[in-house]
Amino acid sequence: MTTVFIISAPSGSGKSTLVNKVRQTVPNLEFSISYTTRKPRGAEQNGCEYFFVTRQQFEEMIRKGEFLEHADVFGNYYGTARHFLDKAKDESKDLLLDIDVQGAEQIKRKLPSAVSIFILPPNRNELEQRLRKRSQDSEEVIQRRLDAATREIENYEKYDYILVNDRLEESVDALRSILLTERWQRSGTQRRGLGPGHEQGQGQNPANDTNLMAKAERCRLENVRERLQPILASFVQAASGR
Repeated sequence: MTTVFIISAPSGSGKSTLVNKVRQTVPNLEFSISYTTRKPRGAEQNGCEYFFVTRQQFEEMIRKGEFLEHADVFGNYYGTARHFLDKAKDESKDLLLDIDVQGAEQIKRKLPSAVSIFILPPNRNELEQRLRKRSQDSEEVIQRRLDAATREIENYEKYDYILVNDRLEESVDALRSILLTERWQRSGTQRRGLGPGHEQGQGQNPANDTNLMAKAERCRLENVRERLQPILASFVQAASGR
């Protein structure tokens, strides 16, 4: 059985870095590269970070029903092609989707069993610093992304897991723990194994690794609410102070 993992986060939360690192440590994980109508940034290459297409091409794909989800974000289309799910099923892999809040809602309507993970920055100030360090966006765009982050964060209760990306290595470890624990609980390990080191291809059961399961459990929505309060407050206070 293919498990679909949805990962969402406000722009600048470090989602792409986390996803790239966890893909190196969790095998048998198909990754969906989104299609977009925006222009490439910096060293981005077609087929690596995104598939860059024209608005006309994207809308033709919509008409043909080729997307699992799609959305208009800041004037550009973004979408997940259906063929990635088909490929994951054919190869008995799980599917990892790096998509925004709008896309996540669409996927959950179509695939209610999908596992959803929301990544948060430690606070609003940290998010703003990360956006500025990228040095890719104008002041207007940065403010627009911060405003969008405030709105997106309001949807956190719709997700199964919340991961606060404070320390990168700890966050990678937590995300990996979520993926491996959910994989075992839903599909077992005999078919695919779990990952590098003690898990790789050996069919070991994460139920025997209480540390692995505990890391995942700590990120469940119901177990992280208290930690979220100051983070949420930092966004609310900034919005009310403007």
